[in-house]
Amino acid sequence: MELRHLQHFVAVAEDRHFTRAAERLMVSQSGLSASVRALERELQAPLFVRTTRSVTLTEAGRALLAEAERILAQVRAAREAVAAVQGVLRGTLSLGTEQCIAGVDVARLLARFRRRHPDVEIRLRQTGSGALAEEVTAGRLDLAFTYRTEADTEQLRSVSLTSEPMTVLCHPAHRLATAAAALTPEDIGDEVFVDFHPDWGPRRTTDAAFAAAGVGRTVALEVNDVHSLLDLVDENLGIAAVPRHFRHKRESLTALPLKGTGERVYETVALLPPSQATSPAARALMALLKED
Repeated sequence: MELRHLQHFVAVAEDRHFTRAAERLMVSQSGLSASVRALERELQAPLFVRTTRSVTLTEAGRALLAEAERILAQVRAAREAVAAVQGVLRGTLSLGTEQCIAGVDVARLLARFRRRHPDVEIRLRQTGSGALAEEVTAGRLDLAFTYRTEADTEQLRSVSLTSEPMTVLCHPAHRLATAAAALTPEDIGDEVFVDFHPDWGPRRTTDAAFAAAGVGRTVALEVNDVHSLLDLVDENLGIAAVPRHFRHKRESLTALPLKGTGERVYETVALLPPSQATSPAARALMALLKED
C-alpha cells in the first residue's frame, strides 16, 4: 500500500467527486481512478459507490477513511519533526476553534506565530466542539481551542485554558432584569431562549446544566454566531444563558448570575492528539500560548 494511494483515496472521499479531487491534487482523472482501483484490489473491497452523478463511500471506505487520515497526519508530523530538528519549522498548522473562545485570543496568537514561524502555512477552521474533537482525533486538525466535551482518551488529550460560570442575559425591560438574586434553572425554565446550535460549547453547557437540574426549556431561536444571539436578546425576543465573558460584548443587556447548576461551568481547553503524535507546529503554538 503506497502513501499516494491513501492520499488519492482521502481526496476523493473529501470531495465526493473524482474530477474535483484530481484537479485539487493536480493529477489526471484517469491516474486518480487507477490509483483508487489499485487500492481497492489490494484491500479486496470496493471503497466507493460510483454513479454518473455521485460518489459515496462504502462501509469499507468509511472504515478506511479514519485510519487513512490518521496515517497521513502521522507521516506529515514525522516530516515536520525532521525539518524542526534541522532548525526550520515549516509545513502546515491546521487549527480549529469555536467562536469567541475564552482563555485565548486566537487572532493575536496566530499573528505572533506567523511572525516567529513565517515558513508555516496556517489553516483555520471554526465550528462546534463535537466536530472539532472528531477532527483532531482523525488527524485533520493539529489542535483545537474548544469547550471540554469529554474526558481525555488514548487519541485525544486536553490542556485546560480557563473556566467560568454561566450568566443569563436579558433585555433591560424583561421581567427578569429586576431580579434581586441570582437565577436558577427552575426560575427561568419557562422562558423563551435564544441559543446556539447543539454542537456549540455554550449550548452544550447550558443543556447539561438544565438536564442536571431536571428542568426543561424551549430554544425557540437557534443561531450559529454570537452577534445574532446578542441582537435577538437585545430586541427582547428571548433570553440567553452564556459564558460570563459574553456580557462584555453587549453592554446594553442586563446580566444576571446563573446558579444552582452544580459543577456545570463553561470550561475551554486546547484539544491535541497524544504527545507522540503532536506536530511540531502545534507544540510551537502551545509554547507561545504559555508565554502569554
